[in-house]
Amino acid sequence: MKYFNKISHIVWILSIVSLFTDVASEMLYPVLPIYLKSIGFSILVIGILEGLAEATAGLSKGYFGKLSDASGKRVPFVKIGYILSAVSKPMIAIFAHPVWIFFSRTTDRFAKGIRTGARDAILSDEATPQTKGTVFGFHRTMDTVGAAIGPALALLYLYFHPGNYIALFYFAFIPGVLAILTTLFLKEKKHNSPKSNEKIHFFSFLKYWKQSPVIYRKLLIGLLIFTLFNSSDVFLLLKAKDAGLNDTHVIGIYIFYNLIYAFLAYPLGTIADKIGMKSMFILGLIMFSIVYFGFSINENFYIYLILFFIYGIYAAATEGVSKAWISNISNRKDTATAIGTYSALQSICTMIASSLAGVIWYELGAKVLFIVSGIMALVVITYLLLMKIEE
Repeated sequence: MKYFNKISHIVWILSIVSLFTDVASEMLYPVLPIYLKSIGFSILVIGILEGLAEATAGLSKGYFGKLSDASGKRVPFVKIGYILSAVSKPMIAIFAHPVWIFFSRTTDRFAKGIRTGARDAILSDEATPQTKGTVFGFHRTMDTVGAAIGPALALLYLYFHPGNYIALFYFAFIPGVLAILTTLFLKEKKHNSPKSNEKIHFFSFLKYWKQSPVIYRKLLIGLLIFTLFNSSDVFLLLKAKDAGLNDTHVIGIYIFYNLIYAFLAYPLGTIADKIGMKSMFILGLIMFSIVYFGFSINENFYIYLILFFIYGIYAAATEGVSKAWISNISNRKDTATAIGTYSALQSICTMIASSLAGVIWYELGAKVLFIVSGIMALVVITYLLLMKIEE
């Protein structure tokens, strides 16, 4: 238990909530592109759908992050966000119509936008500058354990009921309810910062760009350039599917990736506290580049296993670390705004990236898509090495 001494009970609660939520979300994530293709969605439409859903979520992350800082409240945003997320899961199965599916996906992503800034601000408050990587890494580990359990449950179900995707969208409601019940253990803490009388508009968070430290803006430029060429993981799954892997293999390999991610997120976060967020993040980008170059030429199942193993290292070295890094270079009173603004701009870039990926795949083929992404990861590594970005 000494290994977990730096993890407070609040971090445990938030991490368990994230675990249950990711069981629900990831039960559907690897199935969603297969399901959408089965009802007639093209690769291009899937890319646009995912991009628009992520953009909607991102903008809401900025707004609600700013609102959380201004109100001095965290827990209500967390609870409402997880409730909406749970409700959205069965909605996708009601009608197989593009507009309805977009609405359902957007509701799920919007819910994430409501809770993300406030939740990450709580995580930041529960850590010191010397333990940010550890705390965010632990949260990512628990979150990703859920991301491994979810697809495993989907795989087990589809083994007995092949092709019956719709029932999974209803089953995903169960862990969503467990997440809601767990949030009841969260209590609002008193904050020293006074409430702001500023009137918060939907795009008020954009003002933070000018108000933020120069170091914050430098870091975000690098992160956002990378995001522009980091499309949805859906495209990795579709590439594996097109290479001849069946549904079981696709879902199984995704579970494998999440297990690697879950196993490494906490220790890599702890190591990041010692060697620096920048060094760890660059290591992650190197792993990303290797994976995408590999995807551009590979058709072998066993090589895909190796590539998804490396992809798990990339995720563990970047996802929690980027937020820990941002929280360390931002003022404590602006933590939710800083992370929310990053998440908002990131999601806009993700929308562009996923839509662009769909177009490149459709017009030029998957090989070109993965090569371009791999090259741009190397460009961002060069930028981070040349720019004096503190940690």
